Formats: sequence, C-alpha cells, structure tokens
Amino acid sequence: MIALTQFHDAPEEHGGGCGSCEAQGGDAPRCGNGLEKVYRTTAVRYGYMRHVGEFDYAEGMKFTCGAKVVVQTGRGVEIGELASVSCTGCDKHLSREQIKTYIANSGPESYQLENGRVLREATADDLAEDVHLKERTFAMRRFAQQRADDQQLSIKIVDCEYLLGGDRVIIYFSSEGRVDFRGLVKDCAGEFQTRVKMHQVGARDEARLVADFETCGREVCCKVFLKTLRPITMRMAKLQRSTLDPSKVSGRCGRLKCCLRYEHEAYEDLDTRLARMGERIRTSHGYGTVVNRQILTQLVQFAPAYGGEPITCVTEDVLERGIKEFPPEALEAPKPKREPVEPPPPVRDERPQRSADQTGDRRQSRHRRRPPSGPTSPPPQRPDAGRPPGRPEPPQRDPAGQAKRRRRRRRRPGEGPAPGGQTAPG
Repeated sequence: MIALTQFHDAPEEHGGGCGSCEAQGGDAPRCGNGLEKVYRTTAVRYGYMRHVGEFDYAEGMKFTCGAKVVVQTGRGVEIGELASVSCTGCDKHLSREQIKTYIANSGPESYQLENGRVLREATADDLAEDVHLKERTFAMRRFAQQRADDQQLSIKIVDCEYLLGGDRVIIYFSSEGRVDFRGLVKDCAGEFQTRVKMHQVGARDEARLVADFETCGREVCCKVFLKTLRPITMRMAKLQRSTLDPSKVSGRCGRLKCCLRYEHEAYEDLDTRLARMGERIRTSHGYGTVVNRQILTQLVQFAPAYGGEPITCVTEDVLERGIKEFPPEALEAPKPKREPVEPPPPVRDERPQRSADQTGDRRQSRHRRRPPSGPTSPPPQRPDAGRPPGRPEPPQRDPAGQAKRRRRRRRRPGEGPAPGGQTAPG
C-alpha cells in the first residue's frame, strides 16, 4: 500500500526530519517542521457525490485493485471504492502526487480530503444490501416530493442516498432560498423508520447527481473527476470565440460549461502575444491598423496605412506595436514592382533536317514500282471480250425482273462521238 501522511505539505522522505535540523531518523528529536506522523492510508472514493478521502486501515489488510470496501466516514458506515493501491499501472490508481496536484490546482481553501477508516473489504452480503437500499431510494424520493408539495415548500427533491445498514438516509434537495423543512424531516423519518438528513445542493451539484452525458458525447465532468466547481465567467466564452448562444455554452446544470475553464489559461497566454484590435503596428509588409485577429492560429489582419486592401500576416511578422502616429512614408502607396519580361524563346522546327541526297533518294523510291510479292494471277476478262465489235451489251436485269438502266460515261473535252453515232460505252 501507499504510505500517505497526515499533513498535505509533509515531505515524502520517511527517513526523518525536514532537512533543516540535525535529526537523521530513528528516535532523534524533530523540529516540528517536517514529517510528524506517518501511518498507512489509502485513497477511497465514496458516496453519490463521489467524495475522495484519505483513510487509514489496520496493519495486515490486503486489498485488490478497485475493490469495494466498507468505510467509516463522518456520515456513517457506507460502501466505498479503493482509488489508490500498489498496482500503479491500473487506470483506477490515484497516487498521492495526483491528489496533491489536484488540491493545489483546486485551491486548498476550497477542497480538503476527508478522513476516515477502512473497516473491511465488502462481502457479497454487503454488496447485496447496498443494491437493495438503492432500489428503495425511488420510493423515498417520491414520498418526500409529495410531502414537500403538500406543505407548500418551494424545494425540489434531487436524490436520496441510503447509508449501509439503512439506519440513515441523506435527501439532496435544491431551493432558491432558505426553507423550514423540519416538518418534512419528521414525516420522512416516521414513514421509513430511519434518520433523515437534508442536504441542500446547487445547480452544479444537482447535475453531478443526476446528469449522464453532455453534448460532447462524454460523461459530465462534474460526475467523473471534478470535485471543486470553480466559477465560470462569460469572458472566458468571449475570449475563446465561442458562440454566445446560452443553449450551446450552458451545461446540464443550466450554468456555463466547466470545460470553458480548461483552456482559459492557454487562450490568455496566446492572447497576450497578439496585437489588440485597433492598434497601430509595423510589420514586414508595412504599417497598418489591426482590424481582425485569430488567437489559435496567431494571425493578424490589418488595414494598410495608405488605404489598400486588408493584409493578413502571422504574429512573427509584427515588428513594432503601439505606434502613435504613422510616418509620412507609410501613407504613400508602394509602387508596383515591374518584373523584367523575358523574350519568348525562338520557335524551332522539331522535324529533322534532311540532306539533298536523302530527299532525291526518297523521290526516286516513290516512282519505283514495287515487285509483286505473291504469285501473279491472270488479268480478269471483260464481260464483252467474246462479243463482236459494234454490238451493244444487252441490258442486265435485277433479281426482280426489271431491266437496269445503263450508265452513260461523261464525254471528255476533245473526244469525238463514238462510231455508228452511239456514245462510247463507259
């Protein structure tokens, strides 16, 4: 187990002394500024509000990681869950360094560890009784709300929590102001034969008790790990350029989301590096007045002093900030720089130049007749080869029996009529 100390600011060295005295351990006297008392403790998470306590246990006790234990707290005997054991690789492990860091970030004045004692590891009967008591909370909550309405009390019953054994129940309620609920306590105690304690909670604690998931898809932060609900301001939402729609920046409790505080310090640091709106600056692009800025991307947009279009640059390009007056040369528009125009390259004919000999050989090869590549076949005989000269060819008939008209050949210039007064056949 992890050996924790009674004081939050005590050093981790168990050898003795604080380093400012001559005590070296053992039975040597101590100055009172160092480690006063060391005993075996472990971190336990318990209750509907998921409190974290630093509980001691008897010597020789051994627990498993994330085990359910029966603890004695300031409220009574109840079921808790170990959050700090020797297996540091588990996700349920909560080391002392993490506890001290959380207290330092939350503020020691606003959050203190509870003290108690681990009685034993929870048995199967203890867990079964705890489940049975949780089933009775619905009837208790409905009865308490009905009695509050009958007595015209302006309160809302949020939840009920039975302690182990059922001898005590805590009723969480929300109200706008102070309410005299003594009659309600008397009626509930007589109905369920148990001790009743009323505990008033705010809107954020109400969300911690009954809320489940947020718009981001994860469980609400106040129910999972947040123990101290520090105030959130609208300035945080404006700095992060979040939408100012109340329905989008508000959580399940109706207040501003706690996650707006997570990145607030980073936004403040980035905001100090950027020039302010309306500030006169000098950049590598010239002088101008800031008209827009982006915190996350660290971009600045400024209107040039000579009245041109807005220019966007990174914050590293800003050379000087807080200029009171622009110099005279900053009011003159810069002359456009003319880049030298290079003449276009000459157009070259990509076809290869041929010599006169190659051109003559190519022309001769065109007029040269190619020899036949295959066996020579006799020339086809004309259909009028066996007909005596002067007799015209009989008209041909198509398969339908009609005679085809003979096509006449057009007479060429200088050609006389065919012998016999007939046109030469085409």
